[in-house]
Amino acid sequence: MSYESIKNHVKVCMFDQYGTVVDMQGGLTAIATPFLKEKGWNGDPNSFVTWWRRTHFENSMIDALLHREHTPYREIGHRAVAHVMDRAGIKYTKEDVSYLVSEIEKLKPFPEVPPALDRLRTKYRLVVLSNGDPDMLETAKQYHKVAFDRVISVAEANSFKPHVATYTKAVELLGLKPDQILFVANHAFDCIGAKSAGMKTAFIDRRSRPFGETPHQPDILVPTMKDLADAIA
Repeated sequence: MSYESIKNHVKVCMFDQYGTVVDMQGGLTAIATPFLKEKGWNGDPNSFVTWWRRTHFENSMIDALLHREHTPYREIGHRAVAHVMDRAGIKYTKEDVSYLVSEIEKLKPFPEVPPALDRLRTKYRLVVLSNGDPDMLETAKQYHKVAFDRVISVAEANSFKPHVATYTKAVELLGLKPDQILFVANHAFDCIGAKSAGMKTAFIDRRSRPFGETPHQPDILVPTMKDLADAIA
């Protein structure tokens, strides 16, 4: 689908929040650095955060595949942080774990995001579909300060992205056809999930990484949100 076709057909730009709208890696590394120093751990805080996020992702995928009751994002986060600190040999309390995970709610947007979204808002409704818990996403609004038209948690679908139920539930809640939505993410797995569910997708390739072999290639591939606004606003 060409940029012109997207401009003529798409009604909603739907965004992943953690890592696409807000800077998760940078923000959590800034928090983890003094925390880990105080704990006497001499490893790389950025690697610690990567380890934490990968463990969280793996645990959330396991939870989605179990097809049982959806585990809250916060609980998955607590398990992931505790596991990583156990592996790193860091002594910690439950309060330490809760503190680190609670900082996710306070993450700030990438610098180019607010002005880019202001441009996109002139043409599209702006919606979030996030793996975060409803209360976490509500708290986050006072920190990221982006006025989305709607914020949807995957708790509505009882599964984590990229389970197809998360995208189909979002489509249902918005009362649109899947291809009237452009799903925007910094993560290939999220674009693949949305595309396979029938949405159009835009991959924000901030890290200059190959998208990878898949039949579910993105419709738009750009390095920043500004470039997305330049293409379709």
